[in-house]
Amino acid sequence: MKKKNVLKGVLFVGLGASIYGMLATFVKMAYHEGYTTSEVTTSQFALGIIGLLILNVIQTAASKKDLPKPDSREIGKLLLAGTSLGCTSLFYYIAVQYINVSIAIVLLMQSVWFSVVVESVITKTLPNARKVIATIIVLAGTVLATNLIHADIDLDWHGIFWGLMAAASYTLTMFTSNTIATHLPVFRKSIIMLCGGSVIILLFLFFAQIGPLHSEVLRSFYLNFTENTGHIRAFDYSIFWKYGFILALFGTIIPPILFNVGFPQAGLGLGSIVSSLELPVSVTMAFILLGEKVLLIQWIGIILILLAIVLMNLPAKKDLHIADEQVL
Repeated sequence: MKKKNVLKGVLFVGLGASIYGMLATFVKMAYHEGYTTSEVTTSQFALGIIGLLILNVIQTAASKKDLPKPDSREIGKLLLAGTSLGCTSLFYYIAVQYINVSIAIVLLMQSVWFSVVVESVITKTLPNARKVIATIIVLAGTVLATNLIHADIDLDWHGIFWGLMAAASYTLTMFTSNTIATHLPVFRKSIIMLCGGSVIILLFLFFAQIGPLHSEVLRSFYLNFTENTGHIRAFDYSIFWKYGFILALFGTIIPPILFNVGFPQAGLGLGSIVSSLELPVSVTMAFILLGEKVLLIQWIGIILILLAIVLMNLPAKKDLHIADEQVL
């Protein structure tokens, strides 16, 4: 029974990671059709909230007992934590404007060693040798995966900056998601966090698209940050039925559900290893649907990053020994 539950957990986590890995490719396809970052993120979060509200109503009605409700303090913390969720999507999608999806996902995976640094700061302890080695492997893999050695692929520094910002924000999202209001049902918790993220998305929509369209002052202010004025136009609502549904489904609804079902059964260490499937899936989707060039040296770098994730999440000998004693 235990092996069956672990296998089920692995399948759920793997499926969730694979689905989430497809997301950036659809974002890039939306860009090719002329949609803006504001339109993409707004449609994803708006439809995501609606979808989770429906699921929450169904879960509440189907439950035979009263589900836990957040208090005002927990709501405030989740809303604040949700802002990092909004920033992650926003920064990641901006990065995809400037660089290939395959490069952007590699930059997002820098959260692997970002989390080591954050953990060390919070616990005020130095990381162990295995985490240090894994971090070095990730950095080496990143050099290869982004092809910095031969530079056959043009790397826009804007894309690199926003990709790393997405990784930093994603690291914060992971820490807050695993520590705040963990007793709440996943749908209720996700809705509140999405509402917090939506504040960031709506502010960006106003600042980058709607505001500059109707105010010369805001337009002048906005042009201090970029010379691109192509997306300063009326909101194109067709994004909702063309890409919004699939972005919400693949980005804010299905993966969180699968992760929350799968991680408890697979375990955090094994689950983290399996969730790294997001990296090769994202690169493969970009290669197949977008025709992005992925060199052999980049695949070697991606494999190194995956190996580092496995190394970082393998149980220590002491933990294995304790687990064996508990089984006996």
